[in-house]
Amino acid sequence: MFKFGKKEKTDKGVRKNLGRRLLELLNNHTIDESLFEDLEDLLIESDMGGTVTMEIVDQLRNHVKAKKISTQNEIIEELKSILAEQIKSIELIPEKDKLNVYLILGVNGVGKTTSIAKMARYYGEKGNRDIVLSAGDTFRAAAVEQLKIHGERTGFRVVHQGQGADPSAVIFDTIASAKARKETLVLADTAGRMHNRTNLVKELQKIDSVIRKKIEPGDNYRKILVIDSTTGQNGLQQAEVFNEAVELDAIILTKYDSTARGGNIISISRKLGIPFAFIGKGEKLTDLELFQPESYLEDLFSY
Repeated sequence: MFKFGKKEKTDKGVRKNLGRRLLELLNNHTIDESLFEDLEDLLIESDMGGTVTMEIVDQLRNHVKAKKISTQNEIIEELKSILAEQIKSIELIPEKDKLNVYLILGVNGVGKTTSIAKMARYYGEKGNRDIVLSAGDTFRAAAVEQLKIHGERTGFRVVHQGQGADPSAVIFDTIASAKARKETLVLADTAGRMHNRTNLVKELQKIDSVIRKKIEPGDNYRKILVIDSTTGQNGLQQAEVFNEAVELDAIILTKYDSTARGGNIISISRKLGIPFAFIGKGEKLTDLELFQPESYLEDLFSY
């Protein structure tokens, strides 16, 4: 059977995306059971996970038979249609005349602090200038300084304390000062230590409790997870841990380009039902876009 290895490359040394690999698979098959078996391998390689992949391929198999699908393009379009049904998205819009608290979560290295700066720039460009950044990642030495630099670049105030300070206290102070200054959007950073799941969950639950006690009824409180698109099924595992801790409202996908496998979006949407809000495609502050399922699928299936 025609197989795809994890490290397969194009002639130019660039990893092939799902669309190109799918086209090669179809070129090497008639529409028979071996096609669906190899398609399972391909989707698992694209980080959709075993269970989700089998469900999707079963659905495709049934649709091909019922609709008498017989061409490459028809199979590709039918698979895209099935995947589109799985993906959930959300547009996070700060509510006017209310305090909006966005708690930004994620493991170290996913681009969490940078994503906060990008969100500040994004909402600032939308006309919201009453934004304050909260340096709640007091564990990582560079995190506070990094956020302060981003605050200077974006022109927004940063509330911070020293390394090792209680992150709940930092975020508490941020919300208190935001209310006093009539600022309407708090973007709060958090630590992302995953080596001890129990401690992480307890710390996040404490922060969550402090925020809930400090905000008023009707305030807009959102918990947003940042995931690195290159981490594959680890992204699903991270989403499960953070969702268990604080019940997530949305996800930001970082470090994405058209050659990323990208299948963890499908597995997270299908298994956990958490919508995607933003997608980051570069290091610049302007490299943050609203997550649009149609655009994501076009990238994923491009060849």
